[in-house]
Amino acid sequence: MALPAHRPSSTVTATSWVRAYIGMGSNLEEPVAQIGRACRTLARLPRSRWVGRSSLYRSRPLGGADQPDYINAVSVIDTALDAEALLSELQAIEAAQGRQRGPRRWSSRTLDLDLLLYGTEIRRTERLALPHPGIAEREFVLYPLHELDPTLVIPGLGAVSDHISKCPLRGLQRLEGGS
Repeated sequence: MALPAHRPSSTVTATSWVRAYIGMGSNLEEPVAQIGRACRTLARLPRSRWVGRSSLYRSRPLGGADQPDYINAVSVIDTALDAEALLSELQAIEAAQGRQRGPRRWSSRTLDLDLLLYGTEIRRTERLALPHPGIAEREFVLYPLHELDPTLVIPGLGAVSDHISKCPLRGLQRLEGGS
């Protein structure tokens, strides 16, 4: 899927738009429906424009946990929100869809939205790391990113195509096309 170039609307200046890639995952309460609902909500974010979504992929849970497989995808938006504000919006969407954060990492969830890339920004704070940690090793992120833009470069890490060539599928299955 070739993504359209950045096209700012007349209400926001061209220099204020940033392309953001958002990892999506769910393994509870109808995961395909959870991803679809999240995409519709992303399309309504303020000062943002929906660009598209990768195919859906089925993946095994991280950490070998005894839980259902995940449904994953990557969405793309062009946004004038700063990275922190976008992260807050993503966490609000998760909460609205029943996400409960607990002490256990990589546990089952209704929805997980990760800000993977925010333009070319590289940042490490207590609240936000860009690019998202682990992005270059996770097949359920790399394959959808590559599908969306095979020429994509992960800031500070290199081309997605270079990483995908070193990342085994580990049971990842493409389910259907993107939108």
